[in-house]
Amino acid sequence: MPLKIAPNSENLILVPLLLGLVWLALGMISWPDALVIHLSSFSALLMLSVFFLFFFRDPEREIPPEGVVSPADGVVKEIRDGGRTVRVAVFMNIHNVHVNRAPISGRITDIRHVFGSYVPAFRKESERNERTYITLETPIGRVEIVQIAGAVVRRIVTYVREGDTVKKGQRIGMIRFGSRVDVIMPSDRVKVICEMGDKVKAGESVIALFK
Repeated sequence: MPLKIAPNSENLILVPLLLGLVWLALGMISWPDALVIHLSSFSALLMLSVFFLFFFRDPEREIPPEGVVSPADGVVKEIRDGGRTVRVAVFMNIHNVHVNRAPISGRITDIRHVFGSYVPAFRKESERNERTYITLETPIGRVEIVQIAGAVVRRIVTYVREGDTVKKGQRIGMIRFGSRVDVIMPSDRVKVICEMGDKVKAGESVIALFK
């Protein structure tokens, strides 16, 4: 099966590779005495391209029929009972797949982007970071997904629009280079079954069951 890449990430993969090839060609034609330097630069750009290829991978997932699934790959860092709602926060590390998925099927009623600070996403203060709120109207009521930018690059990409109907496990966006995704659910309609420290996969790991 060919490697699937997250949408709109192709340029980030190809540009370092093309620059490396051009630099190597110039070294071979114009500066043969400096070919070793050009080879080193080409190798560095090639490694950067391979890193981007790994980072922006977007594998297919087996979507389970039951419950609410994780919106992101990573580690469950927080489970917070807010009374009427319960929040599950998933921290994505640099090696995780960074494509986010819908935790439950529903209709998108609101998308709101908020500018903020850029502290590391694993810290509690990251709730004041730049972030995007995606609100879903679902069979269990209102469910909110919060994409929170990290300290590096700070780019939140959203694939969906207000009014869209999404299916559980559908790709809804990504956050580039370190980040966190929260899902906020009505506490009277779900029972959280994940625990702090659990490793989860977007669209595949069930984090809560319906009551």
